[in-house]
Parts: sequence; C-alpha cells; structure tokens
Amino acid sequence: MATSPSGSPPSGLNIYTAIEANKRRTILFIVALVVIPAVMAELFGLALGLPLLPATLVAAAAAGVALLIAIWGYRSGDSMVLSISEARLADPRQHQALYRAVENLCIGAGVPMPKVYVIQDGALNAFATGRDPQHASLAITTGLLEKLEPLELEGVIAHELSHVRNYDIRLMLITAVLVGVIAMMADVALRSTWYGTGSRQRYRGKGENAGGAILLAAAVVAMIVAPLAALMVQMAVSRQREYMADASGALLTRYPAGLAGALEKIAKDKDPLDANTKGTAHLYIAEPFKGQASTMNHLFSTHPPIQERIRRLRAMGS
Repeated sequence: MATSPSGSPPSGLNIYTAIEANKRRTILFIVALVVIPAVMAELFGLALGLPLLPATLVAAAAAGVALLIAIWGYRSGDSMVLSISEARLADPRQHQALYRAVENLCIGAGVPMPKVYVIQDGALNAFATGRDPQHASLAITTGLLEKLEPLELEGVIAHELSHVRNYDIRLMLITAVLVGVIAMMADVALRSTWYGTGSRQRYRGKGENAGGAILLAAAVVAMIVAPLAALMVQMAVSRQREYMADASGALLTRYPAGLAGALEKIAKDKDPLDANTKGTAHLYIAEPFKGQASTMNHLFSTHPPIQERIRRLRAMGS
C-alpha cells in the first residue's frame, strides 16, 4: 500500500469505513433537509403574526414538501444533473478507448459498469453521479479526452469510480438537494416576510410591535444564516471527499503520477466549463469556474486547493 510522507498509510483510506460514514451522513442530511425547512417555516409563520398552531401547520407542510423533494432528488437528481451539464451518452464505437478504460477499472474497483456520458466542451473536467454503484453515471468532457495521456485519463476515471464505490455520489446528490431547498425556501421566506410586514403591523397593537420586531429580526437572521450554513457543510464534505477520491483512485491504478499529471493539466487549463452551475460545481473533479476567479468564488470553492492535491499524490508515489 502507498504510504504518506511520514511512512504511515494515507488517512481515510479505509474504504469500508468511508462507505459507512457516507451512508450515515446521507441519513443525517435527509433529516436536516426535513427539519431545517420546518424550523424556517415556523419562524416565518410566527414572524408574519400567525398563532402558534397555524405556524406549526405551515412548518409541517414545509417538512412534507422538503421530504418529497428529497425523495425526488434521490430518485431523479442524477438525471437532472446530467441534463444541466448537457451530457450525452457516449457511443461505444466512437469512444472505444474510453469504454475499455472504464471497464478495466470497474473490474479492479469491484463496481458495476456505470453509464458513460460525454460533454461536448473543450474544458478539462469530469464527474460521477447517481444514488449508488448500481445506478451510477460517469461524464467526461471532450477536452479531457483530447488533451490527456491514457494513464492520466485512467487516473481521472479511477478518481470518479472511487466516488461511486465510496457512495460519495449519493451523499453529494443529497447535499446538493439540501443546499438548493434551503436556499430556495430562505429566498421565498425573506421576500414574503418583507411584503407581509405592513399587514402584520396593522393587526397588532402597539404593545405587540416590539416583540414582533424582535421575532422578525430573528426570523430574517435565521433565513440568511441557514443557506450559508448549508453551503459551508457542502463545501466541507466535498473538499474532504476529493482528497479521499484522489488517494483511492491512485491506489486503484497503482500509479499516483497519472492522476497528478491530469490535475496539473487541469490546473493550467483556462477554459471554463460552459454548462455549469453553483449547484453542480461540487460534483466535478476540479472547480469548473475557470476564468471567473473572484474572492467570493475562491472563498466558497467546493474543492480543496489543486496544488495541495497534486502534492499529496506526488508524495504517495515517492
């Protein structure tokens, strides 16, 4: 087994522990997907002046809607991601080398053959999605196929198959749904709160206005903080998963230099991925917002520093 610079096995390389941890986190995130919107809805209802019982009913309805969205995201979220990314099923005859590389690595990883997609884009990037190894998809850009050497391409594929084997794809799919739902509900609640302020004050007496203002302020703060907190969770989970997939992929190919070389070319590539959104950015092997560098994009990046990833991979091969 490859070792870290200190001579000990790289941290987090117990695949079975990682799988169990991902399954636990998925359940936790589904619970959060139901509870957080419910709490936000309760605060929203109370801030608008609803009595406790109607506000609780609103919260229950919000929890039900969030649960339905979670189920839909779990079952169909991968199809939506592939559609947003403009991925098309790869032709086995046209992309024989790609199919052969995926098949060989799937045998080594012990996972079923995923559906293979190609994104017509000159950018260097790739991602895997799905709810489990039996329902997984792998998407590769044409830029990646054209500009990487075979061993570098194998490193990228092995990285993505590690996401599949480790159930990262399920966790990140639910994380994307969690962030999206909370952000959407916060936006709707904030708009409705401002619009409803005047009518609430007309029906309240002077003595109630002070308490209502405090409650309104608390609701607004919660609605602003909740999506930011969800985004921070997304970033933390995604960054840790990338390090894990890098190491697992390097062990799968037994050639860390392949993935390191691919990441070096990806880092130098300045071509941004055309079909990308903040909601799907965390799925890719590298930050897709090339050429769109800003302080905010760097602060809320879903990926660890690519140079640090390369350094770790080079250390594994030394």
